[in-house]
Amino acid sequence: MASLDDLMSRIPVDQVAQRLGVDNATAETAVRAALPTLVGGLDANAQNPTGAASLLSALGKHSESNLAEGEVDVDGINTEDGDRIVSNVFGDKKDQVISTLGSVNGAGGNDLIAKVLPIIAPIVLSYLAKQIGGGAGTNTASAPQGGGLADLLGGLLKNAGGGSATSGGGIGDVLGSVLGGSSGGGLGGLLGGLLGGGKR
Repeated sequence: MASLDDLMSRIPVDQVAQRLGVDNATAETAVRAALPTLVGGLDANAQNPTGAASLLSALGKHSESNLAEGEVDVDGINTEDGDRIVSNVFGDKKDQVISTLGSVNGAGGNDLIAKVLPIIAPIVLSYLAKQIGGGAGTNTASAPQGGGLADLLGGLLKNAGGGSATSGGGIGDVLGSVLGGSSGGGLGGLLGGLLGGGKR
């Protein structure tokens, strides 16, 4: 079953750490902070028909990627593509999201978060493409206006945090469960106001 934990398990944190020149603990904290935020941003955009159509198109381009099969080679990830994904998801809120995530204790600061997001974004899209299309590409007919996609994204966040992903509280629950303590909730509240700033 698709879940944030399953998605997290497909990201080779040790390879991320090696590529970025940090220790595994720092890389894992950064990925665990960035991952639900990225999924939350995708979910916010999928609530809008135009955003959902744009996202489904992007998933189609990633449906045949070997990243969807769990065969992730971080050195082979196109971070320029990843950066485009991140920019499309967060729009003009991108820098604010990076700054907020960079303030998480142990996440390595803004510079590291800015490098982590483009690495994990193609992995996330390939994972979603696999879940939506069964590995054979996306079928937009099965997800009118992105409904199936929105359900999948909302389910990922709900399974992680026990709440709806459509509000700041939902993403706050997720981040709180991932990061622990009040910092996760406060971060989630702030990010909840930022999400949905991407392409529509």
